[in-house]
Amino acid sequence: MVIREANVKDARLFLELLKSLDTETSFMLYEPGERKSTIDDIGLQIQHGLSSSSLLLVVEANDKLIAFLSGDRGFTNRIKNSCYIVIGILKEFNHQGLGTALFEEMEQWARLNHIIRLELTVMTHNEIAIKLYQKMGFKVEGVKEKSLFMNNHYIDEYYMSKLLLS
Repeated sequence: MVIREANVKDARLFLELLKSLDTETSFMLYEPGERKSTIDDIGLQIQHGLSSSSLLLVVEANDKLIAFLSGDRGFTNRIKNSCYIVIGILKEFNHQGLGTALFEEMEQWARLNHIIRLELTVMTHNEIAIKLYQKMGFKVEGVKEKSLFMNNHYIDEYYMSKLLLS
C-alpha cells in the first residue's frame, strides 16, 4: 500500500472509491446513487485542489484506491490557518493503521504550510472514527444538533478540532 498525493490521472479511480464508500457506509455524506459527479468533474476538483494549497491524499493498493484524506485549506486571509478534513477508508481496510498514517502525513503537510487548526465533523454515533480522531489529538468543540437527516431520523454531529501550536 502506498500513500501519496492524488493527481488528475486518479480521477476515475477516485470516483470509484467515492462511489464504493457511498454504498458501503452511512457515515459519509452521499447516499448510494446520489453522487452525480463525472470523471471530468473529479479531475477538475483534483486540479483545483492542487492549485489552491489544499491536500488530497490517496492510498493505492493493487491498482485501485482504497482510502483518502482531503484537507481543504481556508482560502481567505482570516481562515487560511485552518484546514477542514474528510477521510474515507474502505471497510475491508479498516483497523490496519491507514487512518493514523493518513493523519500523520496530513499533519506534516499542514505544519509545512503554516496551518495551525485542523477541523472536521463526525456523526456522534460513529464510534470507530471518533476513537481515531481522539487518538490523533482531536477534541470535541461542540455538537451540531440535527445536522443530518437519514432514515427518517435527525443525526447530530460533533465538531472536532486539533491545534498544531508546537
